[in-house]
Amino acid sequence: MYKLVFAIFFLALGTNTLSLAQTKALSTSSSKAERLYYKADEYAKARDFDKALESLADAIAKDPGFAEAYLKAASLHKMMGHKAAVFENLEKGLQLLPYSPALAPYYFDLAELYFDQGAYEQAKARYSDFLKAGFKKPNLVARAQRQVLSADFALQAIKQPVNFNPVPLPVSINRFQLQYFPYTTADQRFFIYTARAGGKPEQDENIFISERKDGIWQAPVSISDAINSPANEGAATISGDGRSLVFTSCSRPGGQGDCDLYISFRTGNDWSKPTNMGSTVNSKAWDSQPSLSADGRILYFSSTRGGGVGKEDIWVTQLNNDGSWQKPMNLGEPVNSAGRDMAPSIHASGAALYFVSDGHTGMGGLDVFKAARKAGKSWLAPKNLSYPLNTHADEGSMFITPDNKTGYYSRQETTNAGLSTIRLYQFDVPEEWKSSASSTFAQGRVLDVNTKNPVAAQVQLYDVEADSLVQQVASDKITGEYTVVLSEGKQYALYVSAPGYLMKSLSFDFTTSKALTPVTLDVYLEPLKTGATVVLHNLFFDTGKYKLERKSKTEVNKLIAFMQQNKDIRIEISGHTDDVGSDKDNLELSEKRAKAVVDYMVDNGISNSRIRYKGYGESKPMKPNTSEDNRQLNRRIELQVL
Repeated sequence: MYKLVFAIFFLALGTNTLSLAQTKALSTSSSKAERLYYKADEYAKARDFDKALESLADAIAKDPGFAEAYLKAASLHKMMGHKAAVFENLEKGLQLLPYSPALAPYYFDLAELYFDQGAYEQAKARYSDFLKAGFKKPNLVARAQRQVLSADFALQAIKQPVNFNPVPLPVSINRFQLQYFPYTTADQRFFIYTARAGGKPEQDENIFISERKDGIWQAPVSISDAINSPANEGAATISGDGRSLVFTSCSRPGGQGDCDLYISFRTGNDWSKPTNMGSTVNSKAWDSQPSLSADGRILYFSSTRGGGVGKEDIWVTQLNNDGSWQKPMNLGEPVNSAGRDMAPSIHASGAALYFVSDGHTGMGGLDVFKAARKAGKSWLAPKNLSYPLNTHADEGSMFITPDNKTGYYSRQETTNAGLSTIRLYQFDVPEEWKSSASSTFAQGRVLDVNTKNPVAAQVQLYDVEADSLVQQVASDKITGEYTVVLSEGKQYALYVSAPGYLMKSLSFDFTTSKALTPVTLDVYLEPLKTGATVVLHNLFFDTGKYKLERKSKTEVNKLIAFMQQNKDIRIEISGHTDDVGSDKDNLELSEKRAKAVVDYMVDNGISNSRIRYKGYGESKPMKPNTSEDNRQLNRRIELQVL
């Protein structure tokens, strides 16, 4: 499931060793070297490649300037997978020969190897030699053209490095040989990642979790015995409230394909038994590397299923109101490319998607990219996060915290003992890498106002300007805890509802430039009975006016839905003002505002026999009218159950 570790060798050209000697004289003047060269051909045809290489080595010993012997040796080493030997022989052989279109495949191979080492100038020169030859393979020509652009990009990026200073996470986290796919909850209290003790088959992947205490990540533990098993579990993602977990497991009994996505839910401190996300989400191909939106209702993931743009593409699915998941959609261009597009990580704000790709212009291998979302739902062309994060080697997955301050990523390294390892790093996020919107969170508990017992409630967050649901979570039935993510630049309406209780509405305004700070807020719900009252916080009027502003629509529609769900209740909508102005004017204004709410509800199907309105003016203040903050509280609309 972790497909980012090892670099691709280089593209097979689909051509066998060129028999240059059949078309022109060999470059050697040594008859002994020439006989050894042809003897190598005989060994190669007999599939005795070791003998063939010995003959070529002897030929080169007779004549160190024998260019074709080096090239033939390079071709044989390529067939045997000896990358270093291919490079050494190609470089020596091509240095000895003048430019020739007949050498195009060799130019391409050497260019790939130069690029693989980060030798961008040399790679660009050999790609240019290949392109100049007019080679008749469109896919290779297209790749060479892309690689020239990437070489230019890389050379410029190295001259202008990003201010990026990663530091390894403490040994308590980097305690395994391999660790990757970092995620945190919205409050950054919990850190989850995938780890394995080594690369042996019996050293399987598992999901680990660490809690931050006093600013220090504690020693990680298995996330749950209900989740980790003798099979591989990894590449996990967690929702902002830490209550939904999606992970990958391969070759698990009952799976749909090579690797499938599984989901588990936390209640209290216990995780549910994971369930396969089913044939709607999973395919018979490789499905892995999931990333959940803040509320756990949108899922991005990597897949090799058909119908995509490249081999590995990023796909997205969304949770329906009935708890089922929609058929995944390919994210399409410009995010997906003809190459590999993998390891998506959606920012908590939903405004940026981080992923790795080798199909966009970059430094080589898998680079980390950021795609920004337009005001609507479409994505802009991805931006390479540049050097020194990205190099000629493959880069790993990245996670950026909701507040845009801290990033986490994995890096492949080699120890002094020559052991391949993957470690987790953290860094301060450079300005150009940040999502266009920073986020914070509101969290607390939902409780019964009388008993103070936890209530299992639905918590919905609406963008009041767009009248759109942006998040929906459930409070924990055991603890009452909830967490929602709030992003800058928006005005939110928060609705908390549960069967048998009066709906509660709250308001969060992040349209100003004030600092994004976490909000701790316990919500107390009133049982649905005569006399129960609640302030409606998301009804808006111009000063001194009684016409409902357009952004009040979300609140009034919620009231209508509440009345439709509770068909036996009757309510009063009451208007209240502060003490500014005359008593008479305030009484009239408060009544007209209450009537405006009732008129909207009646016009939209609520019987006027179930609802009445009344204005109280300034006669029932919530607070003394001694400050503007208090006056704002006194200017309100209330709902009371009759």
